[in-house]
Amino acid sequence: MNILFVGDVFGKPGRDALLEWLPGFREERAVDFVIANGENAANGAGITSKLALRLLGGGVDVLTTGNHVWRQREVYSFLATDDRIVRPANYPEGAPGRGLTVRPAADGSEVAVINLAGQLYLGTGLSPFRMVDRLVEEAAGLAETIVVDLHAEATSEKVAMGHYLDGRVTAVLGTHTHVQTSDARVLPGGTAYMTDVGMTGPLDSVIGVRKDIILQRFLTELPQQFEVGDGPVRLNAALIASSGGRATTIEALVVVL
Repeated sequence: MNILFVGDVFGKPGRDALLEWLPGFREERAVDFVIANGENAANGAGITSKLALRLLGGGVDVLTTGNHVWRQREVYSFLATDDRIVRPANYPEGAPGRGLTVRPAADGSEVAVINLAGQLYLGTGLSPFRMVDRLVEEAAGLAETIVVDLHAEATSEKVAMGHYLDGRVTAVLGTHTHVQTSDARVLPGGTAYMTDVGMTGPLDSVIGVRKDIILQRFLTELPQQFEVGDGPVRLNAALIASSGGRATTIEALVVVL
């Protein structure tokens, strides 16, 4: 099975570039399942149901999110009713949505997707390590292929999760920092790992935001109204090949569109 995981889709530039590129790439590389982190899809802060449906209708099979998932209140009911989108499972009980979903791949098999948020510097209140065993056990009863998106700030937390789940899931992929790391590898137990997949958004920006705005913020220390950057888009993704629920290869992708 070939699984494509697309790094944080940032604003309209990221959405448009992904939707233009994805159909051809799916066909060219025989991709069976596509996951994209969409928590920055709505002008860089959150996602709406309309935007989620556009991405899902354009070739994405499951959307993951992160710390900005609550920024657009309109999406709450969509999170609660559509199993093609997940939010961090270690957010408070009773919050809309789910942290685990299982969806069919193009080859007819099932893929489980788990979404978690890091505790270090993001203040989730509940460490992802406190609940990941239960989630993986549940997922393993439903699907052979299991992909984990750990949306986290600290590289140490993501590296530790990769080693903790090695041999139990197909892939552990980090999101949130918007900068792709150079450590894509298959761990000894057969789990594909990457500390951060990166961002699908404006290349000439500061992690998606207009660079002049961010420079003013650092230079003056005054609040600034963020605006999505423009120009060419850098698409960051990871392509994972697996067999029997274990990864055989992981390839880091960088495409300028």
